[in-house]
Amino acid sequence: MSVKRQALYLDILEKHKGIVFKVARSYCSNEFDREDLVQEILAQIWRSLETYNDAFKVTTWMYRVALNVAISFYRKDKSAAYKHAEMEDRLLTYDMVQESENEQSLSALYAFINELNDIDKAVLLMYLEGESQAEIAANLNVTISNVSTKISRIKQKLKQKTA
Repeated sequence: MSVKRQALYLDILEKHKGIVFKVARSYCSNEFDREDLVQEILAQIWRSLETYNDAFKVTTWMYRVALNVAISFYRKDKSAAYKHAEMEDRLLTYDMVQESENEQSLSALYAFINELNDIDKAVLLMYLEGESQAEIAANLNVTISNVSTKISRIKQKLKQKTA
């Protein structure tokens, strides 16, 4: 294992680990499944690090990895063992309260996100993270107009839910 690769991995996770936890919380309501999914995402980020193209934003790449793992998480055999480097405890903890001053609103938002289909979840998560419609479209392999339509429909659903 390269020291440079390990340092890059730790730096990326330290700065952007929230993406991993947001995706896991959005795709798994069960705490234990969420922990498993987080581990799977972290392992895949490690394995995919060599293929990362720095022409793209690291957050865009992380979303692509995390969403691909989340969507296929239950489709594959969970018994497959993955070899990955030990990670520092501080990288595996995340304070969700710090994410928002209003935990109740955050819980309501995640409940809404959990009701969405997989593609709409992915669109909303990347949209909330500030990804452009072009970046979302590229990540999901759909057109920009499709992303725009999905965002509009998601907003309408949310308005109806909160009205």
